[in-house]
Amino acid sequence: MEDTDVEQMTLALLDAANDKDTGVQEQVRKSVLTLGKQQPERVLAMCQDYLLNHPKLIVSHRVVVLRTIELIVDSKIEEISSNKIKSIISLASDEMTRSKDVIPDWQQAASNILVAVGNKHINDIMEEILSKFQPGVLPHFFVVQTLANLSDSNVFGMVPFLNAILGTMLPMLNMAKHDNMKWVFSSALRHFTDSILEYLANLDKAPDPTVRKDTFSNEICSAFDILFQNWLQTREPKLRLTVAEALGSMCHLMASDKLEEHIPKLIPAILSLYKKHNNEHYIISKSLCQVLDASVNMGSRVLETQLDSLLFALHHQVSVPVDYSNPPTVKNHNEVLRCFSLLANTFPDRLILFILQRLENTNERSRLGSLAVLRHLINSTTSTMETKKLMILSSIRQPMADHSNKVKKRVVQVISAMAHHGYLELEGGELLVRFIVQNCALPDTYHRGQRSTDPEEVTNEALRSMCDNTLHLLTTTVGQLADVLWPKLLYFLTPPQYSSATTPLCKSLVVLGNKKKVNQESSFKIDFTQEVNLPTPQTLFIRLLVNAAFPFNSRDHGAPSFSLLQVLSTNIHPKLETLWDNEIPPLLSLLEDSSVESLDQKNWEDKLLKFLSITLATFEDNTWVCQLASEATRYLSTYNNALAEKSFLYRCIGVILQHNFNKEQVKKQLHEILLAAHHNDAIEREGVAMGVGLCANSHLEGTLAKLEAFGKSEAFKKSPSIFNLLKDRNEVEVEKVKSTLILCYGQVALHAPPEKILNRIDQDILQNINKHFNTKDMTMKLSLIQSVGFIAKAISECVKKQGYVFTRKQELITTMLDFIKAEATDSLRTPVRHLVMTTCATLITLDPAMSENETFDLLKICVNNVFSLPPETHTPEKVKEEEILDPTQRQMLYKATLAALQDLLKSVLSRDPTPDGLQSVFKHLESWLSSSQDHERDRAVSVTANILAYYLDILTVKNMVTFHNLGALLGRLCPRCSDPIPTVRITAIDCLYTLLYIQLRYEGFALDYKDEGVDSLLQLKESLENPDHAILYKTCSDITKVMSKRLPQQQLTTLVFMLFEGLVDSQANCCRASSVVLNTLLKSRGGGLQDLVPEILEVLHVRLQNITEEQVRVAVGQTVLILASQHLQTVVNTLINQLLPYDGWTSEMWMALGSDTVVAKQIMEMVMEKLLILPPYVDRKEGMIRGGTTKIATNQPLAMTCGLKDLLLNSQSQEPALSLFPQLFSCLIIRIGASVGVAAPKDNAKQAGSVHVAGVAADALRILLARAQMDEVMKRLDEDNAWDAMREPSSHISGVTLLARAVAKHAGPRLPAIVECLCPSLNNIYECQRITVTAFFSELLNHHVVTELMLIDVLMNNMMERISDHCSTVRMLAVRGLGNLAVGSPEKVNKYAKELLAAMSSAMEEKDDPGKLITLEAMSGLSKVLLYLDKKNVHLLVVYIFMKIKPFLESENDEIRCASIHLMGNLSKFGSGEPVFKDQIHNVMVSLLLHLVDPNPEVVKACKYAMRICAPVVGSEQITSMFQNHLHEDKNLHYGEFINDLTKYLIQDFPSMLNFYHISVIQFFKSNWPEVRAGAAMFIGFLLGNLQEEDLSHLNMGTITKGLVMLLQDPDPVVRVKAAEAMGHFH
Repeated sequence: MEDTDVEQMTLALLDAANDKDTGVQEQVRKSVLTLGKQQPERVLAMCQDYLLNHPKLIVSHRVVVLRTIELIVDSKIEEISSNKIKSIISLASDEMTRSKDVIPDWQQAASNILVAVGNKHINDIMEEILSKFQPGVLPHFFVVQTLANLSDSNVFGMVPFLNAILGTMLPMLNMAKHDNMKWVFSSALRHFTDSILEYLANLDKAPDPTVRKDTFSNEICSAFDILFQNWLQTREPKLRLTVAEALGSMCHLMASDKLEEHIPKLIPAILSLYKKHNNEHYIISKSLCQVLDASVNMGSRVLETQLDSLLFALHHQVSVPVDYSNPPTVKNHNEVLRCFSLLANTFPDRLILFILQRLENTNERSRLGSLAVLRHLINSTTSTMETKKLMILSSIRQPMADHSNKVKKRVVQVISAMAHHGYLELEGGELLVRFIVQNCALPDTYHRGQRSTDPEEVTNEALRSMCDNTLHLLTTTVGQLADVLWPKLLYFLTPPQYSSATTPLCKSLVVLGNKKKVNQESSFKIDFTQEVNLPTPQTLFIRLLVNAAFPFNSRDHGAPSFSLLQVLSTNIHPKLETLWDNEIPPLLSLLEDSSVESLDQKNWEDKLLKFLSITLATFEDNTWVCQLASEATRYLSTYNNALAEKSFLYRCIGVILQHNFNKEQVKKQLHEILLAAHHNDAIEREGVAMGVGLCANSHLEGTLAKLEAFGKSEAFKKSPSIFNLLKDRNEVEVEKVKSTLILCYGQVALHAPPEKILNRIDQDILQNINKHFNTKDMTMKLSLIQSVGFIAKAISECVKKQGYVFTRKQELITTMLDFIKAEATDSLRTPVRHLVMTTCATLITLDPAMSENETFDLLKICVNNVFSLPPETHTPEKVKEEEILDPTQRQMLYKATLAALQDLLKSVLSRDPTPDGLQSVFKHLESWLSSSQDHERDRAVSVTANILAYYLDILTVKNMVTFHNLGALLGRLCPRCSDPIPTVRITAIDCLYTLLYIQLRYEGFALDYKDEGVDSLLQLKESLENPDHAILYKTCSDITKVMSKRLPQQQLTTLVFMLFEGLVDSQANCCRASSVVLNTLLKSRGGGLQDLVPEILEVLHVRLQNITEEQVRVAVGQTVLILASQHLQTVVNTLINQLLPYDGWTSEMWMALGSDTVVAKQIMEMVMEKLLILPPYVDRKEGMIRGGTTKIATNQPLAMTCGLKDLLLNSQSQEPALSLFPQLFSCLIIRIGASVGVAAPKDNAKQAGSVHVAGVAADALRILLARAQMDEVMKRLDEDNAWDAMREPSSHISGVTLLARAVAKHAGPRLPAIVECLCPSLNNIYECQRITVTAFFSELLNHHVVTELMLIDVLMNNMMERISDHCSTVRMLAVRGLGNLAVGSPEKVNKYAKELLAAMSSAMEEKDDPGKLITLEAMSGLSKVLLYLDKKNVHLLVVYIFMKIKPFLESENDEIRCASIHLMGNLSKFGSGEPVFKDQIHNVMVSLLLHLVDPNPEVVKACKYAMRICAPVVGSEQITSMFQNHLHEDKNLHYGEFINDLTKYLIQDFPSMLNFYHISVIQFFKSNWPEVRAGAAMFIGFLLGNLQEEDLSHLNMGTITKGLVMLLQDPDPVVRVKAAEAMGHFH
């Protein structure tokens, strides 16, 4: 390549180096660098000349060129001649110093060149640099900067020059007046010092090992004086910091005496910088650390004089919060700690004293800093700190009392460090353990409003977790602490303030205890009398047992507490080890398998009470039990803020008292419990009562006596003395104390021995609570209700063994009902309802029996009071001082209330288990079943199901009794099977199931009899869970069939008329269900209702007028059709005359007509006959102004199509549809064609625009295919959206094509009959119908099945006839069909060769083809046909066709471009061996190669295909192999690599054609597509890159260069990038 071309190319790249697109910039840089690496001297010369010739080049452009020079020099330094190096140095030096002003980017780029050269040619560089670094003359800023950078990059090369440089520099320092020069000198001095220190540290590798530190001391000291005395005082912050940094480094090179002399002034000066700089303290701290390091190393004696100021300043710095997202603050913190370490090793006493004094400061930051230093010193200066341990232990107490979580966190870290260095074993160490435990017990943090914005905030949760981990680590990793922690940690288990720490405490104690037990250490056995402050064994036992009762409280403390209890067994009592080893593991296992949600709390508590009872039974000595009772009673007060736990403890005390044989102590404990209780709280009242009740099991007499005495005590007199008795419970109301007493009597009755209690009920229990029944106090009401319930339950248990008439039964029931009546009806606030009903349910079972009226009133009041309540989600308004229940409490209260109602109803039913008894209960429920409120229906159905199931369970049929209310019950419940609420539906079917089994029982079937039909109802539940209405109604029908079989005839009428009422149910779904059940019932059993038919029709007619729900109207229509099936013709005639579009009722009737196969076939034939005869549309003029015509559908054919569509919807129409399938298919496809673009008639307002004419026909055809079970056809059409396509004019042909394709592939055997039916329509006068049929036939030719079915001749003849159709669309479709022959039946191509070629050639020259659609089809078709034509049939036409195709290769129409390329590929096999054809292939090769990056992916695929097929014709084995291996349509092509390899083979195999190729490529530099232009640039680039230099003379390099330079200015950045890349391939 000529030098001028390289120069022009490089020049163009340099011009583009500042391109606005960063991608272009980057590629230009790479290309220049590539050229530079190939010809470094030439390109460097170009860059130099470019800079010299463009002195006014903008800075950013200049910088790019300079950076390019730097990169070339850096990578090719070895290959660049000495002269060029010198010229580069000269250029860079000039560029760097040309402007006296500092222009950083420009001058830095030039400086970087010098540094890059300096790594190899340090002497040349220094010669140039020093020439501009003359004594007495202030140098350029970047001269000094370059020297500094050189000292970094080439230490061994630069240090030998530094003595001279420093000598020259020292006088200059006083000459520097501007801050920027002072900054650069200071920076250089730091770099020089660091280089010298590195040199001295690596003398073994240095070129001159004789260099010593004192070589530079004098110069450094002199420079130090100037920087320190003058420049450090500057006001410029950046300069001050740089000076300070330099001074720190220089200290290490100063003579000891000089440094000692400066320390008294230097340290204060550096410390003063902290105040002058808000940021960048790291540099100051680093400098200070270097000063201290140098001072300590030389043994400075004056350093101690600076100690106070140093400590104050450093402490201030270490107290600054560390921002871990900001690395400089972290570095500063570490440097400050390093300073403390240096000082600690030299002045340990003063430093420790200072830090410990600082701990007394209450300022948070100060304490955090002091603690950080203390922790650092404990860990890093162990030997120094050894003698200071006791002092540190004493001083750490003050920050331990700090309220700040940040301080606490830092204290914990210090304690952790102290623990690992033997501090905690010393006196006072236990306080540190207490601190850890206290913080393990922290409560959760609750922020109100906005969270703190402090990023360093330490939440209670975070601190608590940290302390948990610390306690665990101290237990497991610091072995010497075992005797410190065991058993002292036990102290923290009982005080309530440590309750949240229970879990980590227990875990640690378990680890310690097990270790000591396994190792048989004597310290495992705890002497509770000797150990100070430890709780007694009884207190520990009670505490851990209560913890275990609520295992998921206090961070899941249950399992750890239980585990610790097992470990402590012998320490609790010597006899417990064996028992607890057997009893505790199963309980622990149960806990492990449970969660908060799954654990049955009541059952769990009962297990623990049993565990307690078993434990107490093992003691022979009553003394331990007495002490346990006393301790437990005293411990009650610790649970005042945890009432559930306190309630459980009361029960524990009850069990303990059961095992206490000291009656006096029992009375004393009961007295204390009753007096000390907080009677205001409901949970505590219940707990006290349960405890007293449990005690009564063993001490009935004493308990009743104590309760009677308590009832007469001062506690019940409203006088001041009560307050003295009840131990500061000033707020206790007398009513609350009475409530406790009332509950106690109830619990005593419940737990007392059955053989003793009946005699006490009236005299000792009811008599004492009877006087309180008139109270209005809610607490007392609830207590009274509960107590009466307990008493009734106790009596019911006793009467199982002995008779008893409870004379006060009705009196108590009346009182209970008065309580319910007094409740608010608009909300459920209290448990009165459920407690009353539970109590009444128990009372009912007792003798004497209730009267009918009494029972009626009881049920009416209870049912109405419960069902009328608002839904659970309703939140009542707050009344007076009442507390509003939270959602969970409300849900539980509702659930309990409904369950209590069910129990009450069962209790009533159990007294009279007969149909009449059932009816007496059901009549209170039935009106609620059809309520308009969802929650009321749900409750009613749920209760009904429960009652019916209970009735079946208790049913005993002793004599023949008729279940006379079956029909009415079924009629009420059937509609609920499709209720909108899923739970109602499921429950309703349970009701039906139960009712039918009750009927079977009354019919005399055995208890264990199973009826398959009735059992099948349960299998329908899954269907009822589905919200799909169709499934629900089908399920209702199935349910009816089951009922119909089991329903006695005499119950049928009742059921039918009850269902008529269901048609107007409050819920639309239930109306529909009623109609479904009704229809199903009439179909199966209507024959028995002959006399009632007129009445049924009359009722239906009346109902129909009132039903607005469309689906119910449809269902009623079906009912009419069932009854009127003998009048089909009249119905059909009536339906055809209905207004369009049909309403739902009419459509359903049409659908019902399909149920009878004979009738359905008659209707189909009639409709087809009419559709063939009647005109499909009429042309209507738009009007005088608009002109033109609109196609309007004729009414009768449209109505028949709509009816046929609805009829086919009936699955029973399948048989007639199959028998007439070809005729129906042909009729409907032609109807679609005649309906596309046709508007619906607008004879009235209802019809306007509401019917899609073509859509109706398409829907009918779709349904027909479904009836014909052509599932695969349907699947393909649905996947391709063919139905939507068929309906619209713009896509109709595509839709018909898809239909034909699907039929041909999946329903071939049906085609002969279909084709036969369609052929006559090709001569139809309606153009639209000819288009539809031609499109269908055209696609059929695409499939071989037509040959197999011998339809090929018929179809080809029809296509040839349509070639001359006056409609261009029909002609286009005919050409398409002829081309499709090659795909469907390639073996037939040569048979029709002459006709095909003539038709295609003619079509390619079609003049009446504005959109070139016929031309496109002709090329596409010919491309397919050529694959199978014999050579003899095409040989003479190859070049002719090729020439006709060539103009289309660059067509802007993507499809034509694609088709022409594809056709060219297929022509190639006919030209193999022909030189003229080979020349034609080479003529278009470039076009094909460049269109491999065409923006259209289909064109790219066509190119790949054509080139792969043409490959053998090209004349190169290597290129043929490339094309066939890499050009696959479904594989990605790496275009760059492909073109690169291809150009190599072109150069190798066609050297004579290179000139032609590169000229052809250059023509595409002006292509319309940027992708192609970019591809052309790549092609040229790789071609030039792969050519030998001697071959370049054959190419027109001037044209290439000019073209690429032009592309480098292309508007598209991708093109510019590729042009630049191409230039990089020049050599």
